[in-house]
Amino acid sequence: MKGLPVEAVLRAARDKGRKLLVPYVTGGLRDDWVAILSSMADAGADAIEVGLPFSDPMMDGPTIQEASLQALQRGTTPTSVLNELRSLEAPVPLVVMTYCNLVLRAGTKRFAAQLAGAGVRGAIVPDLPLEESAEWEADAAAGGVETVLLAAPVTPDYRLAVICEHSHGFVYGVNLMGVTGERDSLSTSSSVLAKRMKAATDKPVLMGFGITGPTQAVAAAEHSDGVVVGAALMRAALKGASPTEVGDLVATIRAALDRG
Repeated sequence: MKGLPVEAVLRAARDKGRKLLVPYVTGGLRDDWVAILSSMADAGADAIEVGLPFSDPMMDGPTIQEASLQALQRGTTPTSVLNELRSLEAPVPLVVMTYCNLVLRAGTKRFAAQLAGAGVRGAIVPDLPLEESAEWEADAAAGGVETVLLAAPVTPDYRLAVICEHSHGFVYGVNLMGVTGERDSLSTSSSVLAKRMKAATDKPVLMGFGITGPTQAVAAAEHSDGVVVGAALMRAALKGASPTEVGDLVATIRAALDRG
């Protein structure tokens, strides 16, 4: 099967003592967005999250909303993003972040097959309720796609256990209540949730939302297995940073995580 499995790769890296780094790029953001993705991989990403642009990105803050809008205005579609990925032999696992309207429009089996055909082996669908996710989870798994679920600071213990059981690839901890985007500091809820998740599962636990740079990445990774970083990188890309320059930002975070 095309593409690298998410959980197996992340587990192997984590078990060697490495803090995991998953940067985000909006698919179709610019003509050179695939070059940005490749630069992220070269800079030390352990996996890469690819956002499929959507007109109503309810989980995303202003920066990624702007990136999504810019991609849509360029004529980007889920099909065009996956077609570009199909010609890429990514050296790290790829995980899409999308919304359930796009999944349901295509149909769960077809969407899973489209992802797998493009070498995408993981999917985050944040607005698909856990209680309604069984069909997608089954069809995704059958197609070789791992479904990554999110947990929030207010998620009760009984529900956190179910989320950890059903999540594959990794479990995505949300640092704060709200949308994605850079923040001046991390909430204390981040470390509390990370500890709760690590106590609930042996699967890789990554924290995201609100991570601005190396210092916050190290703080968020202290009690988890690593971090997801998106808005800070997309802000640079929106301002015209080259693929190499975006990769340099990823490398800076990578170096900080390696130093601890």
